[in-house]
Amino acid sequence: MKVVLGSGAYHMAEEVKMKAGEYNKEVLDVEIKKFPDGEKYVRVLGEGKEAVVVQSTFNPQDEHLIELLLLGDALRERGFEHLKAVVPYLAYSRQDRVTKEGEPISVRAVMRALGIYYDELYVFDLHNPKTLEYFPGRAVNLSPARAIAEYFGEKLGEGLVLAPDKGALERAKAVAELLGLEFSYFEKKRISPTEVQMTPVEVDVSGKNVLIVDDIISTGGTMVKAANILREMGAGKIFVVATHGVFAEGAIERVSKAVDELAVTNTIPTPVSRISLVEDILKL
Repeated sequence: MKVVLGSGAYHMAEEVKMKAGEYNKEVLDVEIKKFPDGEKYVRVLGEGKEAVVVQSTFNPQDEHLIELLLLGDALRERGFEHLKAVVPYLAYSRQDRVTKEGEPISVRAVMRALGIYYDELYVFDLHNPKTLEYFPGRAVNLSPARAIAEYFGEKLGEGLVLAPDKGALERAKAVAELLGLEFSYFEKKRISPTEVQMTPVEVDVSGKNVLIVDDIISTGGTMVKAANILREMGAGKIFVVATHGVFAEGAIERVSKAVDELAVTNTIPTPVSRISLVEDILKL
């Protein structure tokens, strides 16, 4: 099985190349550059029948998404018969419904386009897993729970795991069960048009280390508020983790000041992308 790295996965390249052999995979050389007019150029420098293409599509100019399509076409042209797309962070995944007449369901458009070239699609912690139905082939939503549990296990000790709201409870539960710890969530209650009250449900955080688990951090406002509440309740160390660090300007600094450690996985390269998902990728 060949592994192809798009430029959206270059931040994983060193680890992928170091560990690929352990999983009976070989990294295929690919030339990726730009034409003078800014359009992308890709060239596959090798042969095979099956390939895993790893490409996060976090680039705001959509270059990584275009690359992923071009790589699929190049591999088919080269004679590859079965292609898997591993997209650690899938662009447009939060645009999963029509809110105003005339809008597209953007994630549907992206998945259908990928389905032209790829037989299988793997993503991590998709915003709405039901949207995988739009992909015409096999589509799987992967959990980062193993990697998160391994990273925070010793730091958390006999602590507990919390979700920032009830909707994220399954994510917290997955990490907590791997660590054999208690888990719960913050209940949110709106007490005014501008103020929301947050309270951990049926858990005693006094003196305990706490890990707050979410899928995406953007502004970090919820995490800061949750951390401040936990401090007031007498919690020990407070850790925050998310799968995708889609950080708005200043968010890393704001959250980091409020907690003992902020860490995200390496689906997107950020200064706090400390949790690697490479092993999960290479197992596919």
